Amino acid sequence: MLELGLNTLLAYLLGSLNGSLVLGKVLGGPDVRSVGSGNAGGTNALRARGKAFALGVMIIDVGKGWLAVALLPGLMPAGVGPGIGAQWVAVACAGAAVVGHCYPVWFGFAGGKGAATAIGALAALAPGLLVAGLGSWLLVAVFTGFVGLSTMIAFCLLPLVVLVNGVAGRIELFAFLVLLAAFIVYTHRGNITRMLRHQENRMTGLMVFRRTR
Repeated sequence: MLELGLNTLLAYLLGSLNGSLVLGKVLGGPDVRSVGSGNAGGTNALRARGKAFALGVMIIDVGKGWLAVALLPGLMPAGVGPGIGAQWVAVACAGAAVVGHCYPVWFGFAGGKGAATAIGALAALAPGLLVAGLGSWLLVAVFTGFVGLSTMIAFCLLPLVVLVNGVAGRIELFAFLVLLAAFIVYTHRGNITRMLRHQENRMTGLMVFRRTR
């Protein structure tokens, strides 16, 4: 249990290295939380500070999710007790990294919405699921232009994909994906409110069908 706790804590601290806030400290300029939607994530970084800055943010945020799962459990193995297998440790680290990104201890517990870090974690946990997730994200994005909606639907689809293909031997992954989907919807609750009020911004450059004047 000590090893599991230490792995989880380290993953949380790693996840707390929020890409947009770290780059903002290094490069200077406005805190992305003070502009745009006020969110310290990749989409707001793109709108607030441009493509190059947003690319750096995504590399950090996806990378730390991958490292939390691919590296930390190997540095401090925790499959040491009944019911504590390596896969449970991996999903615990994945979840902790996502929570750290959203509630970073280094930045006053005000971070992003967790999607990029979750993608990195999934790239290490179950890379095959990224194909289904990306496909559904693109499908919703090109028809609606709503990045938040596309993200929520993509993550909600993933546990269904595992369920359809059978959860035998993958119960840890399935449980993680269910909790992750619920958490991603929670972190996007502001997007839901704005969509209901018809105030949500669209990424019109992604859309196949756009209204023209």
